Amino acid sequence: MFIVNSPRASDVKARFGSFEMDLRAGELRKHGVRIRLQTQPFQILGMLLERPGEVVTREELRQALWPGDTFVDFDHGLNNAINRLREALGDSAESPRFLETLPRRGYRFIAAVESIAPASPQDSKPQVEDSSTTRPAPASGEVAAPTAKSSKASLRARPWIVAGAGVAALLVLLVSLNSGGVRQRLLRVSAARRIQSIAVLPLENLSGDPSQEYFVDGMTDELITQLAQIGRLRVISRTTSMQYKGTRKSIPEIGRELHVDGIVEGTVFRSGEQVRISAQLVDSSTDQHVWAQSYERDLRDILALQKEVAGGVARQIRAKLLPGEQPRAVNPEAYEAYLRGRHDLNAATSQADLEDSIANFKSALGKDPQFALAYSGLALSYLAQADYYLAPHEVMPKAEEAARKALELDDGLSEAHDALGYVELIYRWDWPAAQQHLQRAIELNPGNALAQDHYANYLSALGRHAEAFATSERARALDPLSLLIQANNGMYFFLGREYDRAIEVERKALELDAKCYTCRTYLAIALAQSRRLPEALKEARLVRLPEANPLDVATATTAIAAAGQRAEAEASLRRLLQLGKQRWVCPYELGTIYLALGDKEQALRELENAYDAHSICMVWLKDDPRLDPLRSQARFHVIFNRMSFPQ
Repeated sequence: MFIVNSPRASDVKARFGSFEMDLRAGELRKHGVRIRLQTQPFQILGMLLERPGEVVTREELRQALWPGDTFVDFDHGLNNAINRLREALGDSAESPRFLETLPRRGYRFIAAVESIAPASPQDSKPQVEDSSTTRPAPASGEVAAPTAKSSKASLRARPWIVAGAGVAALLVLLVSLNSGGVRQRLLRVSAARRIQSIAVLPLENLSGDPSQEYFVDGMTDELITQLAQIGRLRVISRTTSMQYKGTRKSIPEIGRELHVDGIVEGTVFRSGEQVRISAQLVDSSTDQHVWAQSYERDLRDILALQKEVAGGVARQIRAKLLPGEQPRAVNPEAYEAYLRGRHDLNAATSQADLEDSIANFKSALGKDPQFALAYSGLALSYLAQADYYLAPHEVMPKAEEAARKALELDDGLSEAHDALGYVELIYRWDWPAAQQHLQRAIELNPGNALAQDHYANYLSALGRHAEAFATSERARALDPLSLLIQANNGMYFFLGREYDRAIEVERKALELDAKCYTCRTYLAIALAQSRRLPEALKEARLVRLPEANPLDVATATTAIAAAGQRAEAEASLRRLLQLGKQRWVCPYELGTIYLALGDKEQALRELENAYDAHSICMVWLKDDPRLDPLRSQARFHVIFNRMSFPQ
C-alpha cells in the first residue's frame, strides 16, 4: 500500500486510480465521466478517503450513517452500501484494488490517494455513465445481503452541497472532526419526513433462475396488495410498478414520475422451500434509506412473510395495516400454481392467456380447496372473458360462484368483494348489492385500483358523472400506467359527454401502447361524437380483425358508420355477423352499428338481444350518446325500464 499526499479535511477533491471524488459537488467521476452512486455509498467512500490506509470500523460507519433514531437492519444496510460502492469502483472483495474488508472490524482504503485543487467554475459539466453491472460477492465475514439494482442509484441527493467552496471546506472539516455530533446531524437518514405515498419497484430475482420470475413478480404483487391496505397511504398499483422492471432510472426520477414520497425496493431469493425477502424503504426525494430488513420463512408461511414485510414498511411510515386475521399456512404447490395464474392474468392479451390463468387457479384449488386468493383470482379471470371472448351467461355465473366461495373462506378479501360487486353491477344489475360490495372492497383495500375503477363504472352507469370522474381519477393516480384504467377513464368522460377530455385521455393511453385497441375504439367514438369525422375514421380503421377482438372491432365500426363510410361499415358488419356464427360477438355494439347506419328497428332488436344475454355494455344504456336517436322510441323505454336504474 502506498499513500501519496493523502487528503486533508479541508480538501474537497481526491483522486485515486482513474477516479476522482468531488466532495463539494457530491460526485464520483472516472476519466471525467460521472458515475452513478447512491448517497450512502458515497458517504462511506468519503470517510475512507479521509483516512486512507487506516481502518474505518463498522461502528464508526454505523454512528455516522445510521444513528440511533434510524430504523434499519444495520448489517443489511451496510453490506448493501459496500456492495454498491464496490460495484461503482469495479472492485472485488476477494482481490481488492481499493476497498479492503477486515472481517468483523471494518474497511480500509488501500489505493494511493491524491488531494487535488478544487475545479474552476468554468469546468464543463461531465457526462453521465452507469456503473458496472457486475456485482462482486461479499468478502468472508460479511453477511451476504442481497443488493438492489445499482441502476436505481442517484447522486441528486448531495449532503455536502453548499453555496461556496469555503463553506464546503468548513462542513467537511466539521464532519471529519464530528464536532458536536454534526456528522450525525448532517448525514443521518431523515425518518421523520412524512411519507404519504409509495411505489413498490419490481423485486429482483436473486435465484439465478429465469423460470422463477413468475414467483418473484408474484411476491411484488402481493407486497403491493398488503401495503395498499394502509388506509391513508397511496400505493401505486402493480400494473404501473411492473413497468419499472429492469429500469435504469434513479430513485428520485421514479419518485418524480409517480409523484410518490417513498420507494420500496428489494430482492427475493428462493432455495427449495425457503424464501428470503430483503426490502428497503427509500425516501424518493433524498435517495436516503429509511429502513431495511431481511426476512426468511418456509414457503408454507409465505402469506405471513408478506404481511411481515409490509408491516415493517408500515411501521416506518407511522401507519398500521388494517386489522385482519393471522394468515394461515398455504400449500407450497398450491401457492406456486396461484402465482402462475396471477402472472397469466396480469399479462393476458388473449383468450388463451385467460384460459391459462383459469387452469392454474384451478390447479391451485385442487391442491388446496380452502385457498381463498385462488378463488378470487379465478373470479377475475372469468370476468375478463365476458363479451370480449365469451357470452356473459357462459362465464359470469362461474365468476359469481368463485367470488362467493372466496368470501365464504375470507370475508376480508378486497378483490373478492370487488369481483362479486362487479358481477352484481354488469351482469345481475343489482345496483344496491353492487354498491355494497364495491365500497367494501375499497374500504378493505383503499389501494385497490381495479375496485376504484369498477366503482367509477357503477357511478357512471347511474349518471353520477362528476363522482365517476373523481373516482376514476383516484384509480388512475393509483395505477397511472394501467391501460385498462386509462381506457375506462376515457369512456366515463364519453358517457358524461365530456368528449374533449375523453379524447385527451385515450390519446395519452395510446402513447403508452399503440396496440391498445380498446383505447383506440373509445377514441374513435369520442372523435365521432365531436364531429371530428376524418380523425375518427383514421383511428377506427386501425382496429381490425383478427388483431383486435370482436367487441372492439364492433365499436370501431360504429365510428366508421358515423363518419359516413356506409359501404365500409356494412362490410365490417357482415364480417362480424359471419364471425358471430362461430364465436360470441357483443349484440349491444352490433346495435350501435345498425343505429349509425340508420336502421333503428334492427338496432332495437340487437339491444333486446343484449338485454337477454346480460351484455356487460348494457350498463351504458342510460347515457350512451350513440343511442340518442332511440330515446323517443317506446321499445327503447321498455328495455330501459327493465334495467331498473335507481333514480
